[in-house]
Amino acid sequence: MRDSPRKGSTVLTGARVVQPAGTVEDARLTVADGRIVSVAPGSDAAERSGAAPEVGAAPRDGGGPAATDLSGHWIVPGFVDVHVHGGGGASFSGGTHEQARTVLDTHRGHGTTTMLASTVTGDLDDLARQAGVLAELAEDGELAGIHFEGPFISPHRCGAHQPGLLRDPAPADVRKLVEAGRGQTRMLTLAPELPGGLDSVRLLADSGVIAAVGHTDSSYDAVREAVEAGATVATHLFNAMPALGHRSPGPIAALLEDERVTVELINDGVHLHPAVLQLAFRSAGAGRVAFITDAMGAAGMGDGRYPLGPMEVDVRDGVARLVDGGSIAGSTLTLDTAFRRAVTGDGMPVADAVEALSATPAKLLGAYDRIGSLEPGKDADLVVLDARFALVGVMRKGAWIVTPGG
Repeated sequence: MRDSPRKGSTVLTGARVVQPAGTVEDARLTVADGRIVSVAPGSDAAERSGAAPEVGAAPRDGGGPAATDLSGHWIVPGFVDVHVHGGGGASFSGGTHEQARTVLDTHRGHGTTTMLASTVTGDLDDLARQAGVLAELAEDGELAGIHFEGPFISPHRCGAHQPGLLRDPAPADVRKLVEAGRGQTRMLTLAPELPGGLDSVRLLADSGVIAAVGHTDSSYDAVREAVEAGATVATHLFNAMPALGHRSPGPIAALLEDERVTVELINDGVHLHPAVLQLAFRSAGAGRVAFITDAMGAAGMGDGRYPLGPMEVDVRDGVARLVDGGSIAGSTLTLDTAFRRAVTGDGMPVADAVEALSATPAKLLGAYDRIGSLEPGKDADLVVLDARFALVGVMRKGAWIVTPGG
């Protein structure tokens, strides 16, 4: 399933193409050499004969590439997931190229064309070795970078992280993991109330690494200090942190109210009640919300038992819980499901869903000049959805991963 940039041209006609300025109806989208060339309203009806021509077919007489008719479909930007641990029965924490590529292939098949590889709490030396493998894939352009979730998190909010491996965020230890990523460490989640927390936030910010607040028992004031020190992300907001209280607002209020903070949300129907999801959107707006999967190895698979770092997880009816203790252990979500749930279940405008799944996380990664929207000059990363918002096609850098009608 792995792809490479496609040479030559591809023309997609008839679909609704969602762009930052609005939706282009009956559009003609042209791709060449892995990039978007143009998006124009009004496809050429003469090129639509009822059956979609084969992608990459020889040019028609008179020149120009054959067009693929996608009438009745939507085309949206490729999804960007900044928090994903596994999928396809494999895990980024597995420490091998084979496992990492299985995760990549699984989520790409569900529309995620850009992703960070998230690790799970472990021994520092083990995490450094995992980072070496993941850094190679990032250097090759397969990954957007590495996200360390733990071990610098609160033992009171550790969730699916092994308590015995947690440690305070001593700046020297944080620096060790950052450097293990060989310039590919993009984000690190920590609890800023722990000893060394604020100094480590400053270290991360000075190193160009995103400091994320998560798995924290912080107070409202402590999180505000962390944001002032340079923290810019809320790791899966609402989950693994104190609940919002009317006298003790805690981290949720501090993270929602600050315009410098991007908030991650897991829209799988398990981690968040729809009313809570809507509360976050009303408070932060789509421009500050990044939908994530927080997926573990069971994503794209069925029920059963799966590893999550050094721990084991039982998946029943699609819900992942630790074998020992029963805590929710990540999700089995893929972002195409998150998109469809947002639009058809939560009543979210398509444009807002696109922003939360593509534009906002792309901006967070500093990559919006290349990905996150369907504009000329950007990578041809796109997802084709049918009228009911089910995924039927995925293109990455001009190459079909899932071919519409294929």
